[in-house]
Amino acid sequence: PERLACFALCEDERTLLLGLASRLAFFDLETGEIETIVEVEPGVPTRLNDGRCDRQGRFVFGTKYEGTPRKTIGGFYRLNHDLSLERLPLPAPAISNSIAFGPDGATMYYCDSPTREIRACDYGADGTIANERTFATLADETGVPDGSTVDAEGGLWNAQWGGERVVRYGPDGVETERVKIPTAQPSCVTLGGALLDTLYVTSAREEMEDEALAREPHAGGVFAVRVGRQGLEEPRFQVRRRV
Repeated sequence: PERLACFALCEDERTLLLGLASRLAFFDLETGEIETIVEVEPGVPTRLNDGRCDRQGRFVFGTKYEGTPRKTIGGFYRLNHDLSLERLPLPAPAISNSIAFGPDGATMYYCDSPTREIRACDYGADGTIANERTFATLADETGVPDGSTVDAEGGLWNAQWGGERVVRYGPDGVETERVKIPTAQPSCVTLGGALLDTLYVTSAREEMEDEALAREPHAGGVFAVRVGRQGLEEPRFQVRRRV
């Protein structure tokens, strides 16, 4: 019915939490039924973009402005266990991305892609946010930060849209390694496989001309590479409805 931006597994294995363009919804995998939870930023020319669960099983996501020139009118939000929607006290982005959490859940990573900076903040178990700071700034002249994931050692892997690469930053924000991707627009990453040590990278064909597609026939594909670093299981969304 709408463009899918992000999603999360739920404790109930027959249900997915969907981040659609304008709303959050539950999707029943058996019946195909979609149940709207809440509309997000109604009346504002934005749509949902990046999102994932924090270590406590709450869904954290951001929005992006769809027009040009870019306007910083999006937001970062959290869907709590009781299905209440909370706007996080973070600067409004033009394009939210890179949402990820450290292994102990005490650090949140995020970005506004056009700034070419990945940010971090302290993230309490109760959801409080403090100590916003720059985590890493892209060193290359090309590319912007897109989707991220965190490994068991606390390293952040970031797909860099327009840069043909995925970069890993240590917990201190210093680059430790990079993986070249055979297409210009890697969009998101995760660590999976039997040992959680395979890096999976999605990519896009968005706005690519025929000439560019001829040079990059695998654009829009999913790539996989063993990286020798172990990932973390993604938390599932937990519902605790108010009585």
